[in-house]
Amino acid sequence: MGSGESSTRKVSFGLDEDENVQVLRGVKLSEDVLQRMKNANQTSIGSRESPGPQPKPQTSTAHTPPLKPQQSSQSGPTASDTREELRGRYEREKAIIQEELARIAQKEREAARQDITRAVQRERLHTFQESEKAKQLGKQLEKKEAELKALDAFYREQIAQLEKRNLDNFKSSAEQFHAAASRSEANLRRRSMTPVCSNLQAQILNCYRENGSQTLRCSDLAKEYMQCIDAAKKSLLVNHG
Repeated sequence: MGSGESSTRKVSFGLDEDENVQVLRGVKLSEDVLQRMKNANQTSIGSRESPGPQPKPQTSTAHTPPLKPQQSSQSGPTASDTREELRGRYEREKAIIQEELARIAQKEREAARQDITRAVQRERLHTFQESEKAKQLGKQLEKKEAELKALDAFYREQIAQLEKRNLDNFKSSAEQFHAAASRSEANLRRRSMTPVCSNLQAQILNCYRENGSQTLRCSDLAKEYMQCIDAAKKSLLVNHG
């Protein structure tokens, strides 16, 4: 039984040596069906073998000659009657078996329907679980994207702060240098002299104009400029100390 079997069956019928219906190919009959077939056969046999009226015995006297045995008015069942009786029994048992087959087919259809229902329920449950899993993964992906965006904003802010700090340091150093240079120039006697590190100063100013939002690109020039200024200060101290 199950969803894989067909709901119809082909059954061959025949009579065995005891004149009972025999299923040559098909299904195994239940005890209830066999009992119904037996009851039908017993009813048929009982109606066929009912004895007819018996002749009354006659008393004989000494002067009465013996009578010849009378031939029975009822003859036994003919071959045609026997065939009809067997055919009738065959048809009754065949009807019982067909009824049993119909019941089995109905039971198999019900089992197949239940199997299909369970399969549909399992598929629906699997689909629901997959949908919930997809939703959960989507939420995790959104959370991860939000974390990455926050991390990117944090690093951008840190870089901006570093660039601003470097620019402030450079401006402070430049102001200190100019103040020191002004003081040194006031202490020196008037004379003509060429500007100190003018080439690097021009390069730095040009670099900051071109890279106003990315001042870190000018850090190497700024270091070189500071080194040039320090060297010039040492030279002035040695020559005019």
